[in-house]
Amino acid sequence: MLYTVGPVHVAPDTLESMTKPMITHRSGEYKELHANIVEKIRKALDTDMDVFLVAGSATVFNEGAIRNAVNERCLGITNGSFGNRLIEIAELNGKAVDKVQVPWGKAMKPEDIAGKVGKDIEAVHWAANESSTGVFSDSVALSKAVSEQNPDALKIVDAVTAAFAMDMKVRDMDADAIIFGTQKDLGLPPGLAIMLCGERMLEKAKTVKNRGFYTDLLKIKKQSDTNYALTTPPVSLMYGLDYQLDKMLKEGMSNRYARHAEMAALIEDWADRRLAGVFPEEGYRSKALSVLNRGELDFDAFHKKLKAKGYEISNGYGEVKEKTFRIGHMGDVTPAGIRELLAAFDEILEE
Repeated sequence: MLYTVGPVHVAPDTLESMTKPMITHRSGEYKELHANIVEKIRKALDTDMDVFLVAGSATVFNEGAIRNAVNERCLGITNGSFGNRLIEIAELNGKAVDKVQVPWGKAMKPEDIAGKVGKDIEAVHWAANESSTGVFSDSVALSKAVSEQNPDALKIVDAVTAAFAMDMKVRDMDADAIIFGTQKDLGLPPGLAIMLCGERMLEKAKTVKNRGFYTDLLKIKKQSDTNYALTTPPVSLMYGLDYQLDKMLKEGMSNRYARHAEMAALIEDWADRRLAGVFPEEGYRSKALSVLNRGELDFDAFHKKLKAKGYEISNGYGEVKEKTFRIGHMGDVTPAGIRELLAAFDEILEE
C-alpha cells in the first residue's frame, strides 16, 4: 500500500474504471467525456475558470504558464524544492526572475513580498503546498498582496498537492493559473496535467512570443472550447478521472477536506509522541502530506522493515532530505488506513 507523496495508491474500483473500450479523441463520445470532466472539476473546486487538460505531468503546465505569462521578468516566491523548480523553469525559458526565499519549514506570507512586486513584474509564482516541507501557505493572502502592489501582475499557483485535499478557496484566490495533476489527490496514475486558467492569462498570452506548440494556451483554449484536446490525451486516464470526480462529489468536498485534516492530525499526534514531531511551522501544515522530523530514527532500516509489512512511504526531499521523511495521505486514503500504518510504525519501533 502506497502512502507516498506521489504517485499514490489507486483504488481497485478506480483501476477498473479505466478499462473501458478505447475511443478516438475526435469522436462525439470523447467530447462528452471531456465536457463532463470540465463540469465536475468546476463544481468540485467552485470555479468558473477554463479547465485545460494536457497529457503529461503537472510540470508541463507550470512551464506553459510561465511561457504564456512572461515576456521578460517575473517574481518567484519559494520555501522549498518545488517553488525552486518554478524559478528554474522560468530561468531556463530565458526569463529574468526576482527571487524571494523563505526559510524551509516556514510559510510564505504577504510580508515576505512587501515592496517586491514592482511594475516590471509580469507574473508572480509559488507552490501553494510545498511537498518537500509539508507547508501549506495562504495563497489567498499572497494573491491579495500581489494585486495590492501591482494589479497587472499575473498569479501562477502550483497546486499539485493542494487541489482536492484542502480548500484553496479558488474564487477568493483570484489566481490566473492554478495547476495540478492526476497522480496526487485525484487518486489516479500519473499522466494528465490540469490547469485552471483565467481570462487575464489568455489575454496576456496574445502579447507573448515563443509560447511553443504543446504549451500554447491559446491553441489549447481553442480546442477546449469545443471539448477537444490539442493533442492526443490519455483517454483511459480520463475515464478514471471522470469516475474519481463522481466519487468526490458524492463524498462532498467539505467531508473530503475534513477527512484529510483528520489523517494529518493522527500523524501529527503520533509524531509528537513517538518521534521528534513534524517539520513545518504550526498553523501552516499540509493536510495532504506530513513531513516528520527523523530525530535519531534510522530511516533506511525503518523503511526496509515497513516495506516488508506491505507499506511504502517517502524519503525526505531537497535540503531537508536527511533529517525528515514524508507520509502521503491523498486520494482515497482513509483515517482507518492511517491508523493501520501507524500501528505498523509502532511495531517496528518496538522491535
